[in-house]
Amino acid sequence: MVVAGDDALAHRLAAELRAVYGERVTLVVPPAQGGVRPPVVGRTRATALFDRVSAAVNRASGNGVAPGESGGGRTDETPGSERVVEATELTEGALAYAGVERAAALALVYDDDETNIRAALTARRLNPRIRLVLRLYNRRLGQHIEALLDQASALAAAADSALNAGGGDSNAAGGASGSDATRAGRSVEAYDASTTVLSDADTAAPALAATAVAGTSKVVQTDGLMLRAVERPPPGPGEVADPGLCTLALLSATTNDPAGADGSESSGAQGPQLLPDERAVAAATGRGTVVLENVSYSGPELNAGRGVVPWFGSLLSRRLRWSFAGLVACVVGLAVASVLVTGEPALQATYLTLLDLFAINDPAIGKPLGRQILQLCSGMVGLLLLPVLLAAVLEALGTFRSGTALRKPPRGLSGHVVLLGVGKIGTRVLARLRELRIPVVCVEADPEARGLALARRLRVPVVLGDVTQEGVLEAAKINRAHALLALTSADTMNLEAVLSARTLRPDLRVVLRLYDDDFATAVYRTLRAAHPDALTRSRSVSHLAAPAFAGAMMGRQILGAIPVERRVLLFAAVDVGGHPQLEGRTVGEAFRAGAWRVLALDTATPEERRAASASASRGPRLVWDLPSTYVLRPEDRVVLAATRRGLAELLGRRPRQRAGT
Repeated sequence: MVVAGDDALAHRLAAELRAVYGERVTLVVPPAQGGVRPPVVGRTRATALFDRVSAAVNRASGNGVAPGESGGGRTDETPGSERVVEATELTEGALAYAGVERAAALALVYDDDETNIRAALTARRLNPRIRLVLRLYNRRLGQHIEALLDQASALAAAADSALNAGGGDSNAAGGASGSDATRAGRSVEAYDASTTVLSDADTAAPALAATAVAGTSKVVQTDGLMLRAVERPPPGPGEVADPGLCTLALLSATTNDPAGADGSESSGAQGPQLLPDERAVAAATGRGTVVLENVSYSGPELNAGRGVVPWFGSLLSRRLRWSFAGLVACVVGLAVASVLVTGEPALQATYLTLLDLFAINDPAIGKPLGRQILQLCSGMVGLLLLPVLLAAVLEALGTFRSGTALRKPPRGLSGHVVLLGVGKIGTRVLARLRELRIPVVCVEADPEARGLALARRLRVPVVLGDVTQEGVLEAAKINRAHALLALTSADTMNLEAVLSARTLRPDLRVVLRLYDDDFATAVYRTLRAAHPDALTRSRSVSHLAAPAFAGAMMGRQILGAIPVERRVLLFAAVDVGGHPQLEGRTVGEAFRAGAWRVLALDTATPEERRAASASASRGPRLVWDLPSTYVLRPEDRVVLAATRRGLAELLGRRPRQRAGT
């Protein structure tokens, strides 16, 4: 496996592939990133320290220098199955030196979309049978690139088949079987040479949005398939917890930082238990649960048309609407007075009043005094109508000119989520929160931020200003907010925003995005100790996104990931054929506690799945109420929930043992 990137996601992904799936990994990073300590995943701290010390010794002795590397990079060999290659640019030479021509999969997770696309095109040319995983923020461009790279792989596979067929015709009969075997092997490799485009923002947005709102379902959505998982508190005395469709996890037995980090993999028996069996659920008294509550299709929402009254209200301000209402009342009053004074019919009296209002009627000379007074009053109302009409025209022009103007938070707003930062991650989280119909107020310092266009279109209130300045959080109604999501790219700004918000409201639920895992753990412990009654969560986007990227490098099975405290539960679509743990077994027999659990059966035919994947117009046809006695057939395709290690075992990727262990 080859992983190339320039931020924490690359290191986290490499550690995930090495520790969970037991893969040999080559990590390609810029020279400045070579000394970054990779995250510890599935290893003890002593082993991690030994690896770092050994790597330092290798670099000091000169073993890390790549001789004759034309790309201007160097490589560091670390104990185990990871190799680090440093290259300033991801050129063809750097990819070749990293072993792309012999690799099974390549993940391109640079923060720049153009860099990933250029490298993907080069890698596909070097190795048409390599599995590609790209990190792209642009969804539409990602769909086109995925189709283009898959087509290039298919053409290369067809050319290889034709070449092998031509060679087989010239061989003797005894060599025909060897040629057939070669063609079969190449066809299998071509089938696995897929291209998967993912976005770390899309992968992490559901988890961040779900963490901010207690009781809101955690969501994984892919190709129209929506999986909802919801946290439920422990049942009271004499009550029985509703398991929903199934129980996915048991939450931590305590909220007082068991084993130093609440809900982490080092929490031991006090930590969360993923995919428990019925006996474990029955015995877990006083522990909250994560259950699969609702599964439904979520297609694109239709834009509801607006009526005349909402359109008129959005065009004119409240003051102008009241001014027009007052003028209409004056006209009606003058028309009624004209009927009473002159005795004319109501329609004719209204007509004469409007003529007087617009100053186009003859003077009431020689008419009764009452008629003359009414004409003067109508003229005065006409003078008042002129500035109101002018103001309406100017306001309408301003509305059309800045019809996407940012809204301000309304006065009576409460129970909302304050979203700090609408950049790459914040934009996806904003869209997710609005899909869940949760009121949001955005705070952004950059008036040109990419998420402001979405906020204008969704008519989400926005406060422009630096959150470190006084009055910005107050303008976002933080004192009446439900939660604060600090998702800027600066750790210090996120931390300062959280501390300022906790000063204004100590019991506020906060979720902050932090780049460094050690810093996130320290901040988490401190905030939990200082505010034990408030919910605090620190989330790393690379931690949330890495499992999905790692699963995609093994194939196209991963649908999404749901965090359970500080652990991750994966949802995958797997073909039963070729997996002895599933094939020929009943649903009950295939279930392995703590590893995987079959949730649904996809009844669509392979042709329908390919058509749906190509058009993205419909999701799979799923049956969720599978009886435990249903026997899984080789042609079946199932949706299952799995832990990271469970999925690695199911895919036939057991962690390899190191020499001497």
